[in-house]
Amino acid sequence: MVTIKRVLIANRGEIARRIATALIEKGIVPVLPLTDKEYKQGVSIFKDCRIVRAPDNIYLDGQALVALAKSENCQAVHPGYGFLAENAKFAESCEQNGLIFIGPPAGSISLMGHKERAREIAKKANVSPVPGFSIDGLNPLEIKEMAEAVGFPVLVKASMGGGGKGMRRVDSPDALADAIRMSKSESAAYFGSEDVFVEKCIVKPRHIEIQIFSFPGGRTVYVGERECTIQRRHQKIIEESPSPVVNEKLRREMGEAAVRIADIVNYIGAGTVEFIVDENLNFYFLEMNTRIQVEHPVTEEVFGVDLVAWQIEEALGTVEAVPQKKIRGAGHAIEFRIYAEDPDQNFMPSPGKILLYREPSGPGIRVESAVATGSEIFADFDPMIAKVVVKGHSRQHALERAMLALENFVILGVTTNREFLMRILSHPAFRAGELDTSFIDRYREELKAADAPIEPEWLLLAAALRKTTGKPAQLPDSGDGAGFYYPPVNARIP
Repeated sequence: MVTIKRVLIANRGEIARRIATALIEKGIVPVLPLTDKEYKQGVSIFKDCRIVRAPDNIYLDGQALVALAKSENCQAVHPGYGFLAENAKFAESCEQNGLIFIGPPAGSISLMGHKERAREIAKKANVSPVPGFSIDGLNPLEIKEMAEAVGFPVLVKASMGGGGKGMRRVDSPDALADAIRMSKSESAAYFGSEDVFVEKCIVKPRHIEIQIFSFPGGRTVYVGERECTIQRRHQKIIEESPSPVVNEKLRREMGEAAVRIADIVNYIGAGTVEFIVDENLNFYFLEMNTRIQVEHPVTEEVFGVDLVAWQIEEALGTVEAVPQKKIRGAGHAIEFRIYAEDPDQNFMPSPGKILLYREPSGPGIRVESAVATGSEIFADFDPMIAKVVVKGHSRQHALERAMLALENFVILGVTTNREFLMRILSHPAFRAGELDTSFIDRYREELKAADAPIEPEWLLLAAALRKTTGKPAQLPDSGDGAGFYYPPVNARIP
C-alpha cells in the first residue's frame, strides 16, 4: 500500500473536475494548474482543489508539470485524457522523478501509441487489424500497387495520430500521392512525425470500443462495449452502451480480443481497445487508447463501476480485482458531447462568454462539466462545454430521457451543438440504431436547422438579458440562432 496525499491533475476542464471529485472522496488533495486566463473562473468551480497559476502551455510541457508536482509535494500525477495522457516520455519522466503516474506503464504507452506497431501486436494476439500496409521504404509505384491490392477506397493515416488528424480518404489511385503529402504535413505539425500508413476504408463501418481494466498481477477484464459511431470530422459526439447491434457472442469475442492485446503489453489500469465493425459484424482492430476515455461515464452507468476510482486505488495499491464473471451490465446509457460550435458552419468553434448556464437534472441524468454562468470558452482549447449522460432501463427509455435532458439544458451566449444533437436524436435512422460513421454526412441536409419564427418567450428573455448585462442580446434568424441558443418554452428559467 502506497501513501498518496496530493495528486497533480495534468489537465483542465470537465475531466479535471471528474478526477478531482474522485480524489477528494478518498481524502486526497487535488493540485490543479490553471493558466492565467482560466484562473478566475477556475477558483469558483474547483473550490476544493489546490489551484496553481501556470503558463499558457503548461498542459503540454512535461518538464514543467513534473517540476510543479514536485514543488507542490505531490506523490502522483493523473494525466486525464488528451494533452500528455498518452505520452510515454511524460509517464517515464514522472516515474524517474519518483512520481506515480496514474495510468499504464510508459512501456505499454509506447508500444500501443504507434499505430503500425500496435497493428503488429494485435496480430500477435490473433486479432485482425484493418487491412493495410506501411509506406516506409516504398516508392510511389509500389505504394500505388499495394493500395490497389488492398482495394479503394483507402485511408492514409498518421502513425502517431488521433482525433482524425493526419487522416485522408482516397477514392482513386490518382489522388493517393497528394493525400500522402498532406497527411505527412499534418502529422508532422500535430505529432512531430511524418510517419503515415495506408489502411483499407471499410464502407459503412461502425466504431465500437471495448473498455478494459488490467488489475495488478495480469488480471484483465473487459467492461462491455461502447458504440461510438456518430462522429463529426472523425471525432465522436454521441456514445452509447450497449451497442444496438452487438450480441452476447460478439461482445465476448471482442472483449476477449481486447484482453489478449492488453496482456501482451503488460497493461495496467484503464484502457480502451477500439474496433471497426463492418456490415456483416466482422470486427477489426483499430487502435488502443492507453488512458481514461471521454466517454467512460457511459460504461460506469451501465456497469455500476467507478473507473477513475479504480485508477486511483490501483496507484494506492488498494484496488481489489473483480473477476470477469462479476462484470454485469444493466440498462442503457448514452452520452452527448455539448460543444461550443456551429454545426451549420462546418462545426466551427464558437468561443465566447456563457451568459446563462443551467444544467438539466432528474432521474437517470448525469452532467459533467467545468463551467458556470459567466465562464469563458477559450479559442485555444477544445470547445467542449459539457457531457450529458442519460441512463434508462432500455435504449428507448434512454432516448426519451436524453431528449428531455437536452431540451432543458440552457446555454446562452455561445452557439452550441445542443439542438443539432436533438435533431440526430429525433432522426428515424438513429432511433432505429441504423448507424455508421458517415451518418452525419449522409443525413446532413436533414440535420440542418429549419427556419423558425422568433418565439415571444425569446423576446422576453432577450430583454431580461439586456437588463441584467447591459448588452443587447442577439436574436436568431432561425431555430439555431446566430450567437445564442434559446431554451424551449418548458425550460426552467430563473
